[in-house]
Amino acid sequence: MSNTKTTSKTKSTSDTKTTFPSPTKIVSAQDFAIIEKILRNRYEYFTEVREGVDLTTKIKSMIISSTIFFAIYGAVMGSTHSLWQALSSAAKLPILFVATLLICVPSLYFFSLLFGSNQSLRQNLTVIMTAISVTAVLLLSFAPITLFFLLTTSQYQFFKLLNVGVFAISGLMGIVFLYQGMKVVSGPETEGASTRRMVLILWMFVYAFVGSQMAWTIRPFIGAPGTPFELFRQLGGNFYTNVLQSIGEILGFLIVR
Repeated sequence: MSNTKTTSKTKSTSDTKTTFPSPTKIVSAQDFAIIEKILRNRYEYFTEVREGVDLTTKIKSMIISSTIFFAIYGAVMGSTHSLWQALSSAAKLPILFVATLLICVPSLYFFSLLFGSNQSLRQNLTVIMTAISVTAVLLLSFAPITLFFLLTTSQYQFFKLLNVGVFAISGLMGIVFLYQGMKVVSGPETEGASTRRMVLILWMFVYAFVGSQMAWTIRPFIGAPGTPFELFRQLGGNFYTNVLQSIGEILGFLIVR
């Protein structure tokens, strides 16, 4: 009789145990395999998006993989200054792309609907996340090069412009995937297709402008040498004038403070 009570008590205790998912369940190899599929066979991938195959799974996998890739590159950028800057940049770089995405996606979706698009919001989001994931994996591929120049040069303005160039190249390739993906997902030419392509091209410029201004708003990502760590800097100026000033300093025209 006592054995039965003990057994039932043990069973009751084990039933009320809380189990937490292991890290391997949160992040799996499948989350990174989606990147290889995009790069190896983009047409098949975008065809699946057009047919609505596993869109939620694709979006989740791309969010996880791109966040990790952005964080790694952000840490490399910030390591030129201090450990705190590296950790800060690792956190801020994924936030930069997610915030820009949230700001810009509604405009593309509703303008596309206005000109006859039959794509769902999830299809639009999947294609845009594909472009962001391509940008993220290319940034990761540039990380060893960036790290090499970090170790071999001490000129802050050069390192800053190097990163601007890396982001420009990676972002441009992401935009190429976005344009190709939208064409495939849209399917056969329908009424208003040329107008929607024009809207997409204009939206790309808006996205690039919003992204650069967002990056300027939540800077620094690198951290100027000889200055204490700052999580954020005071607002003022803009991204484009700062790039021109950095070019001027490298060429010896002026000194950026």
